[in-house]
Amino acid sequence: MTASPSFVRHGPPVPSSPLVLAVPHAGRDYPAPLQSAIRVPLAALKGLEDRCADALALEAWRDETLFIAHRARAWIDLNRGEQERDPKLEDGAGLLGVPLSAKLRSGLGLVPRRVGNSGDIWSRRLSSAEVLARIDEDHRPYHEALAGALSDARTRHGVAVLVDIHSMPPLASIGEPARLVIGDRFGKSAGTRFVKRIEDAARALGVSIASNTPYAGGHTLERHGAPHNGIHAVQLEFDRSFYLDAALDRPGPNFAAAVRLLRTILDGLLDEAAPGALAAE
Repeated sequence: MTASPSFVRHGPPVPSSPLVLAVPHAGRDYPAPLQSAIRVPLAALKGLEDRCADALALEAWRDETLFIAHRARAWIDLNRGEQERDPKLEDGAGLLGVPLSAKLRSGLGLVPRRVGNSGDIWSRRLSSAEVLARIDEDHRPYHEALAGALSDARTRHGVAVLVDIHSMPPLASIGEPARLVIGDRFGKSAGTRFVKRIEDAARALGVSIASNTPYAGGHTLERHGAPHNGIHAVQLEFDRSFYLDAALDRPGPNFAAAVRLLRTILDGLLDEAAPGALAAE
């Protein structure tokens, strides 16, 4: 295991598996400068966390390379691009000339501006120097380490598969809501055969699924997914009510079932990434 101030890497120095796992939104490290600059109670920022998604990943993990972010998403969102900076929050962000995405307009940019029903997070505007420091200290090292692990995995195994692990609020649905949403940026970030393996694993366990709606994958998949270069990237969004307690705060009675689901998915992806799997189709 190796660690930086913002994330921990589990697994051997050279990936022993073609799978690389990542959990970017479960961090609970709220730095002192954040705590002194917010207008909402610290507990309100839990609404931005993928609560206990790190515990889910660690329980399912064997020997794959696994990255777990420690910095809270409220500090910096590792699943947003460096240019997704909010002019309503940050001095100088409006000078970048970057079109505002729907997420950014809603206050969920590189540094989130809003949280759920609590409204605006910050009691003051942030300077560009503050945001750039977070990029240099947290965002870039995480993505550089992730890119390095994926490159090493592809070199060693001929293919690499990034599994980006998230959680979502329960989805409203007339019928049975999806317990798992699989994102591959509508086919851009991963080969169809890997997505099918995930679908097959979930259906075999009786878990309802959806694809790309409402979550198709964000910056991580866009940046690292390159199927034409042998690097595939998928996002998994687990319904929090599936694996957490009624308060959506701690592992609940179905936590073991969610761990089994994730491990079954990983085993299916490993099988698909094995040498000769594509040729055998």
